[in-house]
Amino acid sequence: MGSAELPQVRCEVLVRAAVARVWDLVTDIHLPARLSPELQRVAWLDGVPGPAVGARFEGHNSHRLLGEWRTVSQVVRLEEHRVFAWAVLDADGRFGEPTLDPARALASWCYELEADGDGTRLRQTAVLGPGRSGVTLAVERMPDREKEIVAMRLEELRAGIEGTLRGIEELAERAG
Repeated sequence: MGSAELPQVRCEVLVRAAVARVWDLVTDIHLPARLSPELQRVAWLDGVPGPAVGARFEGHNSHRLLGEWRTVSQVVRLEEHRVFAWAVLDADGRFGEPTLDPARALASWCYELEADGDGTRLRQTAVLGPGRSGVTLAVERMPDREKEIVAMRLEELRAGIEGTLRGIEELAERAG
């Protein structure tokens, strides 16, 4: 299955702030932990102080059905003031064979920024898979409910993304 066929959710917002200001917010990996219902805390790994292709950071997550777990994410695309994307990896084998291979990501995330008048059009996308995740475990337990399980997860992600985008919008516009 190609990445275009993987389940995904994409949301966008028009932020009334300069692209550079929005960029500073979306590349601050600590910000989503303040805005997300699932991501609890993050930290750069390997002594890297900030985003660069290949840089890694760990995330600690909590979900009402899955409990708590750690992931390692790797920045896979970085185009200054345009794109910040990372692959979420199951380094600890929480959902299957441990991996640090972005091609086996349990999810991929991306921010895309585009100048729009005096503001910034900000898009955030989350793609499930192709690697194993909590969704995989749920579908294996209840294969007859696969569509419902995937739809529920995408709706959770949509709600989280919308909250994150609203938080970024508010912070960017407040800072002027």
